[in-house]
Amino acid sequence: MAPNRRRGAHAAARVETAHFVGTKRATRPAAQGGTGGKRVNGLRSRPPVKRVVAAAVVLAFAAVGFTGLLSSPSAEPTVQAFLLNWQQRSYAAAAALTTGNPTEVAAELKDAYRGLDAAAYYLSMGRIAQSGDTAQAQFSASVDLGQDGAPWVYTGHFSLKQVGSAWKVVWDPSVICPGLRPGLHLAMVSSAPPRKPLLDDSRRPLQVPTTAYVAGVEAGRLHHPLATAEALGKVTGLEPTELLGWILAAPRAEFQELVVFRPEQYKRVARRLAKVPGLIVRPQKLRLFTSIAPAVVGSVGTEISSELRNMGIAYRPGATVGLSGLQRAYQPKLAGTATTRVITESASGHQMAVLKTWSGRPPTAVRTTINSGAQTAANRAVAAAGGSAAVVAVQAATGHILAVSQHAAPGLPRIDPLAGRYQPGTAFTIVSTAALLSSGLGVGTPVRCTSVNDVGGRNFRNIPPVPNLGMQPTFAADFAHACGTAFSGLSERITARDLNDAAGAFGLRASWGLPLPSFSGQVQASGGFAQVASDTIGQGTVQVSPLAMALVAAEVDSGAWHKPSLVTLPDDPPVSKPVKIASSDLGALRSLMRGTVRSGAGHAANLSGMPVHGQVGTAAFGTGKHHKWVSWFVGYRGGMAFAALEITPKATTSAVQLAASFLTGAPQG
Repeated sequence: MAPNRRRGAHAAARVETAHFVGTKRATRPAAQGGTGGKRVNGLRSRPPVKRVVAAAVVLAFAAVGFTGLLSSPSAEPTVQAFLLNWQQRSYAAAAALTTGNPTEVAAELKDAYRGLDAAAYYLSMGRIAQSGDTAQAQFSASVDLGQDGAPWVYTGHFSLKQVGSAWKVVWDPSVICPGLRPGLHLAMVSSAPPRKPLLDDSRRPLQVPTTAYVAGVEAGRLHHPLATAEALGKVTGLEPTELLGWILAAPRAEFQELVVFRPEQYKRVARRLAKVPGLIVRPQKLRLFTSIAPAVVGSVGTEISSELRNMGIAYRPGATVGLSGLQRAYQPKLAGTATTRVITESASGHQMAVLKTWSGRPPTAVRTTINSGAQTAANRAVAAAGGSAAVVAVQAATGHILAVSQHAAPGLPRIDPLAGRYQPGTAFTIVSTAALLSSGLGVGTPVRCTSVNDVGGRNFRNIPPVPNLGMQPTFAADFAHACGTAFSGLSERITARDLNDAAGAFGLRASWGLPLPSFSGQVQASGGFAQVASDTIGQGTVQVSPLAMALVAAEVDSGAWHKPSLVTLPDDPPVSKPVKIASSDLGALRSLMRGTVRSGAGHAANLSGMPVHGQVGTAAFGTGKHHKWVSWFVGYRGGMAFAALEITPKATTSAVQLAASFLTGAPQG
């Protein structure tokens, strides 16, 4: 990216303040309150007149340390007067104390720091060496460049000569700053590297190139730069004086970017932009706004984003800010900071010398755990679903999140794959079965599956209905067909504590520490029979996110609980803990989940290749007669665990087909 220059007229909108002392640097005014200049919109306002006068009164003759003949007039009063007039913006008075053309010198002093967009400057008189009718004076300058950055501090010097009975400053542009010569001016160059991308698990960018609209100017062709800045400011909400500063600082014959628009933003303002005099709009492919994993990557704002202002980041062409997702969480890494230089520059914009450099922090790409193959498969599956849908996939052996995708259908609620709170229905029987197996229940134990079952005075029904499994189906058959009435009856074998312990063993309620908002689940089973029965079938107090259920399936597959991760950091090994479920019970769970797919309610996901294991669930979503239904299918295949979720107007097992669509396109193993 070409360096950006910041200089010129936009400094005029700031009120410069200056403080001067004879022998030591003045104390800067406080940011707010006290006797210092008050900040207005981040800038210091001009101090009261009384304080300016007081600053002048502080001048001390004795401590300047000058040397010279006592019989000669002292050059010190001239040095003091020159510096004080300069910093108090009495440019004509200061110019009259020099050997130069008063009008030209006054103009040069007035424009001295305009190219730096200086919020304020502070001058302190230093040593004066006097010999006969000549003298050498030193001073220190501290130029506040704004943006809460470090000031530019330098030591200046100039010559004086005696003209008659008076002393004059021998004028040369270097009086303002060493290195400044006739025909040159000071400018500030800001070089901001392009934003780094978020990467998938194979270090490929998750963002894809899409069309953006870059608005800018060729400064040499503008007839009225101020008119251009004001018109563009009205369209974008940016401060016209800031825009003007960049326009005036731009190389005369080169395109200077000013604002980048998303396609939808550009569409809204295209007609108004067309009326901005001299504005050029170029479509350009940028890897910035569109991602294959928007649910985790998030969005990016450009120069016109109010978020930049809220963060205290000054306008700068090319500036970007993460608005959501990982783009926001890792803003400092992805954006870095600009390298800034104070330079001398010719009238044509050619850089002549670098006077000061503040090195920026280079941006760094952030590698995620997202697998592009799994993510693309999830995107296609949710886009083809009839209702609002979501798919979350994790690597069972590590907890690495491989895919996070969601799609909102018209008229239906959007699903939050990481932080959403939903009842899982009988998909939760993976957890409650672990408690039941621990109580001694065998997979071959006969357990009736009825259309309705009264437990603790509450009637439980199978929604959607379960096919007739015969008079004495086995527990394995009940599990395979997600018979909620069978599980509600079996809940009398376990206590609320048993169910809560099983939930804890599967990592529900665990602390994850993901960089994005997430929900690890909630189970608060109490001692009542009806309450335990309701929680056993994933209703009652049970709430989970799709990610939480994907991790439940991952534990069955891998035999251990793994903390989920979304970003790969150096020296950050996967966190796991020993599972509290007996290996024999895990083996039984695997067999039961395979039966669901092979011959039960999840048969639509019985794909060729590596076997699919899973469990279905259906639960009400919302309240009242217009409530919706959540369909679940939770399982694993080839080391990848997943949760597929769909919200529909009617109770179905449609998530099974959603999962099958995802698994068909996802990489195996």
